[in-house]
Order: sequence, then C-alpha cells, then structure tokens
Amino acid sequence: MLIINRPRRNRQSAAIRSMVQETHLSPQHLIAPLFVVDGKDQKIPIKSMPGHARLSLDHLLKEVKELHSLGVKCIALFPAIEEKLKNPLASEAYNSQGLNARAIAAIKEALPDMMVMGDVALDPYSSEGHDGLVDPKSGEILNDATLEVLAKQAICEARAGVDIIGPSDMMDGRIGFIRKALDDEGFKNTLIMSYCAKYASGYYGPFREALDSAPKKGDKKTYQMDPANGNEALREAALDEAEGADILMVKPGLPYLDIIWRLKEASHLPIAAYNVSGEYAMVKAAAQNGWIDNDKVILETLTCFRRAGADIILTYFAKEAARLLD
Repeated sequence: MLIINRPRRNRQSAAIRSMVQETHLSPQHLIAPLFVVDGKDQKIPIKSMPGHARLSLDHLLKEVKELHSLGVKCIALFPAIEEKLKNPLASEAYNSQGLNARAIAAIKEALPDMMVMGDVALDPYSSEGHDGLVDPKSGEILNDATLEVLAKQAICEARAGVDIIGPSDMMDGRIGFIRKALDDEGFKNTLIMSYCAKYASGYYGPFREALDSAPKKGDKKTYQMDPANGNEALREAALDEAEGADILMVKPGLPYLDIIWRLKEASHLPIAAYNVSGEYAMVKAAAQNGWIDNDKVILETLTCFRRAGADIILTYFAKEAARLLD
C-alpha cells in the first residue's frame, strides 16, 4: 500500500516517543492540598478520600517535609475547626492565634522554602456554612459586607507568612478589595491566586466532609458559577486580572478542561486547575475495585490538565504523582 504519511513512525519506540512528547509533567507543577486540625498526634482519616486525613500540626509538618523532599514546593492549607468556634460572622477566619495562622507560621518556620497557599473564604468558619456572610432575615449571601471579612482574613494569613492568598469565595470585587488591603498593609509581594472560575459543582462532596463545611441551608448557586456557562468564566477571569490577580484558577478541573484551555488562550497570566476531591474519590474507588490502574490514571489525568493549558495543578494526588514521576 502506498502510505506516505505514517504517524506511527513517531510512536515506534520509547526513545522517539520521549523525543516528540508535547506535554511534560513534574512535581514542580503540583500543589498539595492538606487538612489541618487542632491537637497533637491527630491523624483522622477522611472516609471519602482514601489516603488523606485531617492532620494535627506535628503530623502536618512531617507531611510537608515529605512533599518537599519529593519535589512538591507548595501546599494549600485547609483548617477544620471545632464547631464551637464557628459563628455567623466567621470571626475565627481572622484570628491571629487561630489554627490556620498557627499552622501557616509553623510550616514557614520549619521549612521556609515550602510555599504555603492560604484559603480565603468563610465557609470553614461560618456557622451557616456559606462562603459569605448571610443575612439572617432574607438568607441572602451579602457580597459587600463579606469583602471586609475576607480582607481581614487575607491580612491575617499574610502576617502569619503565607506566600499565596487563594480567594475561593466568588464574591464580586473581592480580588481588588483584597489586593488593596494587602498593599496597604505592606504585603505587596503576596501573590493572589484567584478561583476566578469556580463552579457550583457536585464534585466537592468529599472536601465538605473533610472540613464539615456544607451549607446549613440553601446552596451556593448565587455566587458559584453555573456549570452550563463558559463565556461567563472569561468575564470573571478578565475582571479578576484587572483587579490584580497573579494567577487564575479553574475549579473543578476534569469536567472543565475546555475552560482551562479558553482561559489559557485569553490571558497571559499563569492558569491553575483544581483536581478536586470528587475527582480524586472516583479514581480511588474505581482503582480499589480493580476497574482501573491507579498509577496510570493518576499520571494520565494530571498530564491532561497540563495539555489543556494548566501551568499549576492543585491535586490530592500530589504525593503519589511525585513518587511516580521520581
């Protein structure tokens, strides 16, 4: 047969496949989300996220050091606080002696080279379980009043030594408000990674179990994005970039690879993707049943994020992936 073009020639050996590989994945592209609780010698497994646990500071520091040794240079910290510390004003969010601030400071003291990303949203601290303040009469999520609290939270984290602020609340105008607050306090070099395209997704279930942060009433559809919308993500990204974001994030990741691609095409900022808890749980459940190859699917998934345009990937597979890549 006369076949001039044979693409398989470029696939015939490991050597040539390596030479023509278009997308590369390494531990430096990964951020590892970690859950922290108060107390000592606490390692509380998260049932829906096999392999992950809520960690007290002593175990957290061991985990951070192991990740760093594997080449993962950034962690994202999520505190699970006691219910008695939560209130409608989410005041624990900016407690300089609280769990979150103490954990950030402890990591930076023990391992200054490890970058720490701090979450900025009220749901882990609010007795209402929402990312913003809730009007007690109408149930409305109050946008502008929430910004004041978010700014206090960001400043509290910056004072503790955080490297990256991660506003995940999806309130309008929060990037500009937080940027100004940080700059006014002298934190001009603190990065902001904006969750600019955070969707009202069903993939967050295991995360909400880990933090016990599900809304007590209603849902998050008035502030998180409709999964049916793509152009809206471009609008959100453009607004956040104009307000001073340093990195733009898409969350969740796998069902929104098209959004990652569109943002990469539209912006010159680095693009992050959050490989969320539900995506992690599905892979683990299938692997435990012998339906898929755990290691192959992990690396394939993360490589696909990179191929779609993600410069940075927040993933619960970070430690496993770093070991596999090593």
